[in-house]
Amino acid sequence: MTATRYDAIVVGAGQAGPSLTVRLAERGQRVAVIERHLVGGTCVNTGCMPTKTLVASARVAHLARRAGDYGVRIAGPVEVDLPQVMARAHAISDAARTGVEQWLAQTPGVQLIRGHARFVAPDRLRVGAQELGAPRIFLNVGGRARTPELPGLDQISPLNNTSILQLRTLPQHLVVIGGSYIGLEFAQIFRRLGAKVTVVEQHAHLIGREDADISEAIAQMLQDEGIAVRTDARCIAFAAHADGAAVQLECAQGAPQIVASHVLLALGRQPNTDDLGLEAAGIATDAQGYVQVDMQLATNVPGVWAMGDCNGRGAFTHTAYNDYEILAANLLDGAERRLSQRVPAYALFTDPPLGRVGMSETQARASGRPLLVAQRPMQQVGRARENGETIGMMKLVADAQTRRVLGAAILGLHGDEAIHGIIDLINADQPIDTLEWAVPIHPTVSELWPTLARALAPAQ
Repeated sequence: MTATRYDAIVVGAGQAGPSLTVRLAERGQRVAVIERHLVGGTCVNTGCMPTKTLVASARVAHLARRAGDYGVRIAGPVEVDLPQVMARAHAISDAARTGVEQWLAQTPGVQLIRGHARFVAPDRLRVGAQELGAPRIFLNVGGRARTPELPGLDQISPLNNTSILQLRTLPQHLVVIGGSYIGLEFAQIFRRLGAKVTVVEQHAHLIGREDADISEAIAQMLQDEGIAVRTDARCIAFAAHADGAAVQLECAQGAPQIVASHVLLALGRQPNTDDLGLEAAGIATDAQGYVQVDMQLATNVPGVWAMGDCNGRGAFTHTAYNDYEILAANLLDGAERRLSQRVPAYALFTDPPLGRVGMSETQARASGRPLLVAQRPMQQVGRARENGETIGMMKLVADAQTRRVLGAAILGLHGDEAIHGIIDLINADQPIDTLEWAVPIHPTVSELWPTLARALAPAQ
């Protein structure tokens, strides 16, 4: 079979793929972008956009119930129309997906091919009956919800982060298996929309990568909203039940069985690399199936790169987009950008959110360097008090010798935005003195960062 030749092929139209496709095409290259399902990837279709839209609806419901705290009276109970809530989320996702599709369609030199791609050689792919070839191939195939092998799982119909977006009836009791980002966001969303919610986590703390004080504050925040939190859950199993599903578990505290109308599995993600025919191209993966790449995102096969969730170097939309930026800079702009230059930063989009950058205090202590640490509760932030939202804390960790910030966290009002001042400080490689002498706007959440900088003291 004669392959149709392109200058480049991009497999997957997620966050990084379309942007790279257009940049290559603008340089006069003929580019094929292959997508087997929905253009836009996880973020647009089942991740950031629909879930943050649901967070917004849930927040409105929550604030409406708290209206009396602000001197506002609402006649009658707050009612939630779940079909309308979901319709709003899908409308926003659909508009974004359509926008990306139009962007690709209107760019000269770009051909969007619908179908499933498999390697037949290091420089050739087959999509249906069509064979495509190019000297440069970029993988942007994303990931999907991981389904673990748990006893009795085949007896129930569990939800994942995709299928839960199709609900049109509010769960009577949603049991979330997994106490990390996806699980906690959905737990709070559905509790605020009116469901009974229980979170089941196998480890001792929610969000195990965070410091214990942050984790405990998040757990308390959820419990204060009526969410049951079951940690140290062992021997998780399932059985069919007349009311939905019986979740069986062993915990230090609590009943050994929970009856749920719905079960959400939120136990991590896995890359969509198992059906790409990578072995035909000799492309190496790790034990979890992530494509192995170097600091410039190149695989072990010359002419093949991997971007986004499938390379295991970041599980966020912003890291996927930065993968595109690195490749575009290196291949098109004569620069030399590396993954090692990326400062890790992310957010948990509960309400209030958690913003994180750099090292946690636990990670910094493990490094063995002398540390400076400062912490303040959100009750000391004027803007938080004025808004009536004083949940959480701010934390700053710095190197005592270099006086560089190593990491920061803020669980609290606007934490996902307020963290960016510290992200910029770290990226600019500026000492804490620069932050200390900043003159922030009042009243804001970010104005507490200089206060924290001045309060830094040797870690005990």
